[in-house]
Amino acid sequence: MNYAETLGVRAKAAEKAIASASPQVKNQALATIADTLLARQEKIIAANAKDLEAAVQNHMTDSLQDRLRLTPERISGMASAVRQLIAAEDPIGAVDSGSIRPNGLQILKTRVPLGVIGIIFESRPNVTVDAATLCLKAGNAVILRGGKEAIHSNTMLVKIMREAVGTVGLPQDIIQLVEDTSHETAADLMHLTGYLDVLIPRGGAGLIQAVLRQSTVPVIETGAGNCHVYVDQCLHGEADYEMAVKIIDNAKTQCPSVCNAIEGLLVHEAVAPEILPRVQQTFQARNVTIYGCEQTRQILGEAIAPATEALYDTEFNDYKITIKVVSDLDEALAHIARYSTKHSECIITRDLDAAQKFQRMVDAAVVYVNASTRFTDGGEFGYGAEIGISTQKLHARGPMGLCELTTVKYLVNGSGQIR
Repeated sequence: MNYAETLGVRAKAAEKAIASASPQVKNQALATIADTLLARQEKIIAANAKDLEAAVQNHMTDSLQDRLRLTPERISGMASAVRQLIAAEDPIGAVDSGSIRPNGLQILKTRVPLGVIGIIFESRPNVTVDAATLCLKAGNAVILRGGKEAIHSNTMLVKIMREAVGTVGLPQDIIQLVEDTSHETAADLMHLTGYLDVLIPRGGAGLIQAVLRQSTVPVIETGAGNCHVYVDQCLHGEADYEMAVKIIDNAKTQCPSVCNAIEGLLVHEAVAPEILPRVQQTFQARNVTIYGCEQTRQILGEAIAPATEALYDTEFNDYKITIKVVSDLDEALAHIARYSTKHSECIITRDLDAAQKFQRMVDAAVVYVNASTRFTDGGEFGYGAEIGISTQKLHARGPMGLCELTTVKYLVNGSGQIR
């Protein structure tokens, strides 16, 4: 039995306890986790400092270091997110629908836990707490495999959470961390059929595609975000130009390392001479590197680096963006269809027909009109915390909250009916 299998055995042994736990016990566990995160924040920050020191030595980019960094404010935010889960409605046992058949059979479609969930993610320690507590609230055991760049932070966070759930009588093994960050153990985790009910990769396109290729456990695809904003020709003067630039700036620079930040900007040729210099000025203040098509470079100057097919296909997670001037909406749609990861896409326009066509034709989990893609988030949608953004079409799509971490069970009651 390999290391990953030992974790699977322990998770399976703990699965029934969390699946049958009352809402009160689960909420008590969450409250204890939130309190303990705050009480031990100095230890968390000390562990995180070791990861940050290694990040500097390994020449990690500033934006990725920011994703890795934990501060008192961020730990407080993590604790607040856990407390918000306490207020959320418990999905387990909820009835989606019910009916009585002509033969008298009573059929209820109810919500039950998925079982044991494996989550593979990269360098954001807050995901460790988000994922574990969401799974707990939804009645699931979880095996967490973070990246080696956050191993000290993750080890401390999981230690705190395991101790917290133990104090309310739940098995500590409902939350486990893969402390061996080798590729071999990650591969073993992807083959834990019989132990894991589902595997959720959360991170960049490379991680997600590797899991999809290798896993024999069912996978929910999340996270990769090659997102775009398209600026249509139908804008009505200075106010609309200002709106467009604000949306573009927010979608790119408010937090460039996350999956709902844009990586590509498409601009209709009719408004490109007005829009692009404004965008360039804003991006210069943020130190954003622009890669432009030939028309973009004609407008902004040859100091703009040329865009390439490979760059159009890149999720930068950094202060970088591609810009392409297009002749019409159809060219924009074709570009998005070619390069989008089906996460979040946006059109800026005052033309209702163009807006409706864009929302109808774009194949993505979330399609915006005149709003930043940065809103693709369970909390921003009013659904509470989420495990990630699903970009596939089976089981769940878009923000994956508590309900999406459950499945259904049909309860059928009869009085002697036979077929």
